[in-house]
Amino acid sequence: MATEWEGKSKGTLLGYKLFIFFLTTFGINRAYFILRFVVAYYFIFSPSSSKAIYYYFKRRLRYTRAKSIASIYKSYYMLGRVLTDRVAISTKFRDKFTYTHDGIEHIDYLLKENKGGILISGHIGNFEVSHYFLQDRYSISKIFMVTTHAEHANIREYMDGLVAESSMKFIVVQEDMSHIFEIHTALDQGGLVVFTGDRYLPGSKILTQEFLGAEADFPLGPYLLASRLKVPVLFVYVMKGPKKEYHLYARKAIAKARDPQALLKEYTTSMEWILKKYPLQWFNYFDFWKDGSK
Repeated sequence: MATEWEGKSKGTLLGYKLFIFFLTTFGINRAYFILRFVVAYYFIFSPSSSKAIYYYFKRRLRYTRAKSIASIYKSYYMLGRVLTDRVAISTKFRDKFTYTHDGIEHIDYLLKENKGGILISGHIGNFEVSHYFLQDRYSISKIFMVTTHAEHANIREYMDGLVAESSMKFIVVQEDMSHIFEIHTALDQGGLVVFTGDRYLPGSKILTQEFLGAEADFPLGPYLLASRLKVPVLFVYVMKGPKKEYHLYARKAIAKARDPQALLKEYTTSMEWILKKYPLQWFNYFDFWKDGSK
């Protein structure tokens, strides 16, 4: 089993092009159907990620063995639908989806004050589609997502050429820490800076926190920075519903300034709450708790 996230996802440029051809030619529902065969392949031939997600269902959610095995396939299929929706919403199928929210008044407040804010999400649900809906509701100049940009460069370039222009901009983490200045500039402009709070690259500084009943490692950076800057912090998730629908959840952090550990504890509590509602939308397919072999 992979014990750490390797910094990039699987997939080839040809695979992306073929699937997007089917999506744009035959529509969303037929793309979902094709996904079932792709998912079957990963279910059979990806033992490392399957073992990791089996551990999540069996040991952390306490599913039975049979339910855990069945949930592996369901999880892969859910991820496939989420990735399909990401392309569909950003191209010509945006009007096929509906969008609801819970706690969006916290985002309303940030934008009304125009003083900036930090949003912390995770590799659950489909946060990357949020800006297409937020920009319908607000007049937003920019949303900034902090990323390692570790995806395959050719795939990212291809996808950038396909999707509709949006307000989402990327701040790439740099070894010389110059990205910190970009974050400050974005906040000074009243922008929303988005972090994913559940993955770190090997060698990065970490914090440890109990999560779903066992200790796990989280990146120090987002919590240290968010706890030191004098801007509001929200935990925000965009989760897929049963059909072509998405639901945004936003919760305000209340941890005191300069206490990254307390902020992380709030984050893990919010993640536990959202995963109780959407257990199949956990997309960290590696040994997240570092004890998957026990």
